[in-house]
Amino acid sequence: MKKTPSIASRYKKLRKLKPLLKWQTGAYTRHPTYHFTLPYPFLLLCRLVEVEPEQLLHDFMDNLACGSWQREGRDQAKENLINYFIAHGYGQHHYSEEDLRLMFKEMDACGLLFPKNSNSKLLDAYCKWRDKHHTYWFKKWFRKPRRKLKD
Repeated sequence: MKKTPSIASRYKKLRKLKPLLKWQTGAYTRHPTYHFTLPYPFLLLCRLVEVEPEQLLHDFMDNLACGSWQREGRDQAKENLINYFIAHGYGQHHYSEEDLRLMFKEMDACGLLFPKNSNSKLLDAYCKWRDKHHTYWFKKWFRKPRRKLKD
């Protein structure tokens, strides 16, 4: 009987993948490992509402990224997170608020194209296209203010 690889061993394989873009290293790696202290009130709140902190953080990131996974009923949460992002002034030294909102609309449009209830061949094709589109989208917006990456 063949042994099924553990989740940890599969995760290690993911971490060894080459980045799609050369700058996806260090703080911007796709599969980082973070060790930080959760604020105690945050941890208490998660326990009270019976939501694991990791799940809450994953939902936060997926909603802010306008992901295609589990989109139903999350439009209001996404809008609030976009407003939160803009209210904090993230990226406003490079982009206007209108540019940032357009970025989020474009990310959301890509997520809306997810082929629900389809076969694996179509899902694979979508994933390949999505990855290429994300690279195109990033380069388009990165080049807009004509700036260079800091190493």
